Amino acid sequence: MAVFELLLLNLHSFLVQAKKMIDAPRNISFAFWISCLILFIPGTPVGAQTYVQERCADRGDYAAPSKFQDNLSSLLSKGYSADYSKGPIRGFYNTTEGEDPDKVHGLFLCRGDVAANQCQSCIREASNTIIERCPGQKEATIWYDECLLRYSNRSFFSIMETEPIIFVVNPANNSVTFNKLVEQTFDNEDFAEKVTDLARNVTDMAISSESLYKTINVNVSSSVTLHERAQCTPDISKSDCKSCLLSAIKNFSTALNLKRGGARILQPSCYVLYRMDVAEEPGGQAPAPAASATSKGIPWIAIVSSVIGAGLLIIIAGLCHFLKRKKRLKKEEENSQEVQLLHLRQEIGEEFSKENSRGPAGSQELSLMRLDIIRAATGNFSDECKLGEGGFGPVYKGTLADGKEIAVKRLSRTSGQGLIELKNEVILIARLQHRNLVRLLGCCLEEEEKLLIYEYLHNKSLDALLFDSNIERYLDWKLRMNIACGVARGLLYLHEDSRLKIIHRDLKASNILLDGEMNPKISDFGLARIFSANQDKANTNRVVGTYGYMAPEYAMQGLFSVKSDVFSFGVLLLEIVSGRKNNGFHLQEQGESLLTFAWKLWSEGRPLELIDPLINESCDEGEVLKCIHVGLLCVQEDPADRPAMSLVVHILGGDTITLGQPSQPAFSVGRKVKKLDRFGHTQEASTVNGITISVVTAR
Repeated sequence: MAVFELLLLNLHSFLVQAKKMIDAPRNISFAFWISCLILFIPGTPVGAQTYVQERCADRGDYAAPSKFQDNLSSLLSKGYSADYSKGPIRGFYNTTEGEDPDKVHGLFLCRGDVAANQCQSCIREASNTIIERCPGQKEATIWYDECLLRYSNRSFFSIMETEPIIFVVNPANNSVTFNKLVEQTFDNEDFAEKVTDLARNVTDMAISSESLYKTINVNVSSSVTLHERAQCTPDISKSDCKSCLLSAIKNFSTALNLKRGGARILQPSCYVLYRMDVAEEPGGQAPAPAASATSKGIPWIAIVSSVIGAGLLIIIAGLCHFLKRKKRLKKEEENSQEVQLLHLRQEIGEEFSKENSRGPAGSQELSLMRLDIIRAATGNFSDECKLGEGGFGPVYKGTLADGKEIAVKRLSRTSGQGLIELKNEVILIARLQHRNLVRLLGCCLEEEEKLLIYEYLHNKSLDALLFDSNIERYLDWKLRMNIACGVARGLLYLHEDSRLKIIHRDLKASNILLDGEMNPKISDFGLARIFSANQDKANTNRVVGTYGYMAPEYAMQGLFSVKSDVFSFGVLLLEIVSGRKNNGFHLQEQGESLLTFAWKLWSEGRPLELIDPLINESCDEGEVLKCIHVGLLCVQEDPADRPAMSLVVHILGGDTITLGQPSQPAFSVGRKVKKLDRFGHTQEASTVNGITISVVTAR
């Protein structure tokens, strides 16, 4: 039985490695055969890596082929060829490749307790995956449980960075036994205190170690183990490492609102992890320890397993090589940009025909426009016509031959997500018609270009006017109230009055455009989702959106509904009243946000102090108080406590309705945490859960 078990382990490792080689983009047959043979040499185990998360930063795109792409390929090759068993710090390597403006900086780091061969294997897999998940991006980071890979077109070595902050939640063990054991061991406050306390202890130990890495397991009961881990990139100083880890720990109160399976708090220069491990068997018994692989019989077991494995290798290797070639050819065909654009053009063309055939009651008039017309209108996408840069590409102003002004969104050629978002936005907005929604005139899909053509709105976006001190004075209270009411009516149409039930998922000031008469129009439907008539909420594994506007249930658990948009509207309403960005507070002491600041003033009976000083003379205090009241109700932590947009529209429109009192908004609960004796000396530390989080994606 021992021979068979070891053989199965080797065979599993072989199949994992074979799949990697089948997925590889180049012909690496020689390396494939060598890897297969190494797997069956006794004492050389190579396991699968555990992917965690990636971040594709919005620092521009590189073309393929290009000098930057060549430098990046060379840098990644250096990374997975490096010897991670040597060097001043084992498991760490950083380097640069090329010269400006195409220079690439790369950092490769493995977990402090990972063996050198496993480290190299993880870096190799991360190098392949980061190119697949962040195609064409000039800056990206990918995290595995065993390693980290980061590259950029800017120098980030020795610079401590704590933003963006990313939460990755481990799915909790929902078995009855698990929940019962955890409840018997902790109450809510006790659990939070222990996790936070131990994280500080791990931080102290990490900064005292040469590798800036430490992990701790604490048996909090006979069946429950609390595992915590902290690590910094070794290029930063010990003091910067401590600052980075403490910055992450400040956000533990956010993570601890989740199920107790565990969570990672990832930052560019460091990360902290906690996990609950419960040993259990049917009947509540801890599992028996596995038989040791270092027993006296291991030499002949390994030899026999290697011989049998070599025989299986001869049979399987040829098949793997054939499958690799077949899969590569299929993938090249499926991923062809021309093929994808052709299919998308056909789908959108059919949708245009379908919608336009319904006449005025059906949709807006949409069309597929020619590329040469768009190029002529925008001066061949000249910098003089550029209005701004979005997450998926720049936006240009254009003038057609008949004098009509348009705005052209040019999606990045290398953005794989761009095709999905373009199709979603075009087909979705084709079915909508409302004075507070931006009007889409058509699109262009030629020569690998992906262009969306909108009506041109002369007054740009709300954030440009609201947060720019030079032009903010033009937004008096009457204009702000009109904008708030218009956005509310637009959301109500999406949620209840259109033919579809639509969740926008990215409502924010920069996505509110203003026409010549300062009427607001909601734009950017790339992240929107359609609900069926009887559907109330949905769940997603890919949380996307914007820092500061996402509802807590969406940011933490991937749950979204119409109440997610209500939360975003509440943030926007408080921004309109105050003239301040919600996420503009995040660097202040105690982690204060606009939501916590507004709640503080409201609870102390000083809500009028939230008013933007520039509109003190023009505002109606009664209307301001009503807006603050509605805004705080919209950002309640429980979605059920938030009002529907229909009620919000009635209230802002002047109807007299008795409103309930708001409670503390989401992400604004401060509390005291005591250190317990079993984890260290007793002392109090103040923590504030005052930061909104998101998984950052290229937008």
